[in-house]
Amino acid sequence: MSAEAPGIAMLGDSLTAGLGLDTPDTYPSLIEGRLRAEGIARGVLNAGVSGDTSAGGLRRLPWVMETHPAILLVALGGNDALRGLPVADLRRNLAAIIEGGQQGGALVILAGMEAPPNNGPEYTSAFREVYRDLAREYDVPLIPFLLDGVAGDPALNQVDGIHPNPEGARRVADVVWRALTPHLSRLRSSS
Repeated sequence: MSAEAPGIAMLGDSLTAGLGLDTPDTYPSLIEGRLRAEGIARGVLNAGVSGDTSAGGLRRLPWVMETHPAILLVALGGNDALRGLPVADLRRNLAAIIEGGQQGGALVILAGMEAPPNNGPEYTSAFREVYRDLAREYDVPLIPFLLDGVAGDPALNQVDGIHPNPEGARRVADVVWRALTPHLSRLRSSS
């Protein structure tokens, strides 16, 4: 693996891409800064695409895995929920992404999302369970909710109420960093 290869690839949607933020304020950039502060000279590939669903992420996975990341953070599903797409499709797509990441040699970390309540309690519950079930089934670390402590707080979000502002993105980076910390040795050994 070349020194140019990313240590972490973050496959996501607008939350990962950093819609409405300057690049240095996105949570992938903040994580890369923390890696450097830890003396880990590995980059973070921001593979976030605004508006992307789990199906779109699955289509992009081969390109992401061509970079041979040591860790693949999967942060998809928000747009599936906003569109009310079938939970079974979300599960199938995320399972295929996890399998593809693992087959490519990456440690996969799954970041959960929450469905908005307007989809109904059954959908919301089933949506949440997809992440828990897949984390157990594939034995991957789970971030229960990527926007934990950020969602619904006007002080931490842009005016759309969905996308974190710079302070909110710092809080998301904190959530992601806690999940990454136990696995930093994987980045050191492969750099």
